[in-house]
Amino acid sequence: MNMTFSQKRQDYISWDEYFMGVAALSAQRSKDPSTQVGACIVSDDNRIMTVGYNGMPMGCSDDDFPWAREGNTLDTKYPFVCHAEMNAILNCGTADLRNTRVYVTLFPCCECTKALIQKGIKHIIYLDDKYHDTDGCKAGRRMLDAAGVNYTQYKPSGREIGLKL
Repeated sequence: MNMTFSQKRQDYISWDEYFMGVAALSAQRSKDPSTQVGACIVSDDNRIMTVGYNGMPMGCSDDDFPWAREGNTLDTKYPFVCHAEMNAILNCGTADLRNTRVYVTLFPCCECTKALIQKGIKHIIYLDDKYHDTDGCKAGRRMLDAAGVNYTQYKPSGREIGLKL
């Protein structure tokens, strides 16, 4: 049977769905049992520059460092884990990230916010903002406003996008 198509497909995903999907897929690489975060940095012409997810630094075994959220500082993940945004920045090598945008599954902490600002990223599109009222997120928004960096919450389309591998 020979099929002829006269029109393009209409149900393709939007750029925002695509890039947030890449960030969400990247988050699935995280070994963190409680919070998996992914980031995807994109150029003005919709090219993926780099991706990252939260995890231990290279050379630090995921089995030898703690994943706890509570306890003495050195018995928790917090002093050890590299956040998704930081990993994306570090994974890009020497690429110029000025005027790019980042899709991230969780609003950036204040430390990642500083790094995003320093790299010249101009727009943050985030999925979740569960730490909105913490001092770290308040500080992050204050810095973003001062630096002229836009940030908007991603509005899910409700469409389920799946992969079969």
